Amino acid sequence: MKYAYFPGCCDHTSAREYDISTRAVCRELGIELVEIPDWNCCGSTPGHSTSHLLGVALAARNLALVAEMGLEECTASCAACYQRLAMANVEMQSNKKLCDKVNWVTGKPYHGGVRVKSILEIISGLQPEQISSRLVKPLDNLKTAVYYGCLMVRPKAVQVDDPENPLVMDHLLQAAGAETIDWCSKTECCGASLAISNEDVVLKLTGKILAEATRAGADCIVTACPLCHFNLDMRQKKINQVFGTGYRLPVFYFTQLIGLAIGISPDDLSFNTHFVDTRKVLELVG
Repeated sequence: MKYAYFPGCCDHTSAREYDISTRAVCRELGIELVEIPDWNCCGSTPGHSTSHLLGVALAARNLALVAEMGLEECTASCAACYQRLAMANVEMQSNKKLCDKVNWVTGKPYHGGVRVKSILEIISGLQPEQISSRLVKPLDNLKTAVYYGCLMVRPKAVQVDDPENPLVMDHLLQAAGAETIDWCSKTECCGASLAISNEDVVLKLTGKILAEATRAGADCIVTACPLCHFNLDMRQKKINQVFGTGYRLPVFYFTQLIGLAIGISPDDLSFNTHFVDTRKVLELVG
């Protein structure tokens, strides 16, 4: 399986753990990722909220580059990048006037044809035995709160699973031996990039998610979104200071735990670069 890979801005900076673990897991599972040459920022939150044309054009240029590579499928690990690429794909194929304008702006004609998938869809699309047959360290003793956030399940045109009770990531982790707990915040918003302009809102929203995961008995939170990971992992210390709590709940990308289960070393999955200590989970897994 060969896919054009869009790493996006955060995978080379604040979400390096996601990029490192995604590439490592895909290598082990026989998924070939070819980074898109000369890719540009997808626009994410600030781009499309400032200008609809800009948001579509930024993403469409990357899809045009994929078409030039001769590949039919493109993937992104970041939930925001996936959503922007997928939504641009929908709009370029359904709105000819917008498509023509975008193509004039970018100078790289694109009229659709590339299929956009999240890395979660690609890995979870493997047969369960392709995971279970490779298990070296099953996650048998681990209770995980699987957190999807907003961007993986909305809007309907590009959602990867049910918007109220998604289970695709749950099933993947279950195939690796983990227990996925029932809890009520799996699709709640963490505040995302509001952390830049209104941190108080993010602290409240993220604090609620941490509270629900803790109440449900989770040993860790698992996500597929860099913005979610950043808020839940990095801001725990600030949340504890502001609200007088004592959370020390490790937060992982799903690729890190799948990688651990199939025998990739914690160092090669960047377990040692988190804000919240991950040793508790390593001890539970053994």
